[in-house]
Amino acid sequence: MLWFTEYYTGEGMDLKGTGLTIKVKNAVTTKTPFQEIMLLDTEDFGKMLVLDGAIQTTEKDEFVYHEMIVHPALFTLGRKPERVLVIGGGDGGTVREVVKHNPEKVEMVEIDREVVEFAKRELPTISCALSDERVELIFDDGREYVRGKENIYDVIIVDCSDPVGPSKVLYEEEFYRDAFKALKDDGIFVTQSESPFAQSKVHRMVVRELQKVFPVVRPYLAFIPTYPSGMWSFTIASKVIDPLTLNPEELSGRVSDLENSSGKLKYYNPRIHYGAFAIPNFIYYEG
Repeated sequence: MLWFTEYYTGEGMDLKGTGLTIKVKNAVTTKTPFQEIMLLDTEDFGKMLVLDGAIQTTEKDEFVYHEMIVHPALFTLGRKPERVLVIGGGDGGTVREVVKHNPEKVEMVEIDREVVEFAKRELPTISCALSDERVELIFDDGREYVRGKENIYDVIIVDCSDPVGPSKVLYEEEFYRDAFKALKDDGIFVTQSESPFAQSKVHRMVVRELQKVFPVVRPYLAFIPTYPSGMWSFTIASKVIDPLTLNPEELSGRVSDLENSSGKLKYYNPRIHYGAFAIPNFIYYEG
C-alpha cells in the first residue's frame, strides 16, 4: 500500500503542521528542467498530477477549479471572446473550459513543454481541448510573453502555481500593469489567488497588488477538496466591468446557451456566480 502526503510547507503557507494524505495505487515520476512531475493513480480521486510535491489537479475534483477560473470571467465579458490568453494551465483544463465560449483564438503560454505532453498522454479528459484548431500552444515565459503587448486580449487568465520559482513574478504589480495594457478596453483579467484560509498573506497580497492597477477588483471563492484547506480563491480584475452588475436574466440566458452547445457544467451556475463573491468576515484586505 502506498500513501502520498502533500505537506503544507510552501511559500506563504499558514498551516505549517498540516498536510493531505491520499492512498495511491500506482505512481510515475519524471523530472524536467523546471520541476518534478508525478502522476499518481489514487483510490479516491483518480489520476492526480503533482508538481514539486504540490497537488495541481485530479480527475475527480478538477472541474471545480477549471470552471471557476474561466466562467465567471468569460460570462462577465458579456460577448463572444475573440482572443483569450491563458498563462500556465499546462494540464489543459482551463483551455477546455475557455473553448466552450467559442473564442476565435486561444493562446496558452506554458513554460514547461513536458507538463503539457504529460497531460496529453495521461489526462485526456482534462487536456482534450489542447488539440483544438483555435488553440495555439506557446512554450515560453508567460511574464515575458505579456510584456509590451497593448490592447490585444479580451480575457487574460493566469492559471499558475504557488508564488515560488518562475511563477513568483506572476504575483507582482509590474506584471499586472503589463496585463492591464495587453487587455482591450472592456477586457477581463482573472488569476487564481491561493487559499484565504491556508495562505492568507499571499491571497491578500494578490488582491492589493491588483487594486493598485485595476479600477474593479473582485476576489471570489470555490471549494476544492484536494487544495490546502479546501477553500480556494480567484480574483477578477477589470478596467470597467463589475461581475456583480450582470443582469441575472441575461446571465442565465448565456449559461443556458453555453450548456446547450457544450454540455452541462458541473459546478458553475448563475447562483454560484453571484454567491462566490460573498467574502467571509475573517478575510480582510486593509492594512
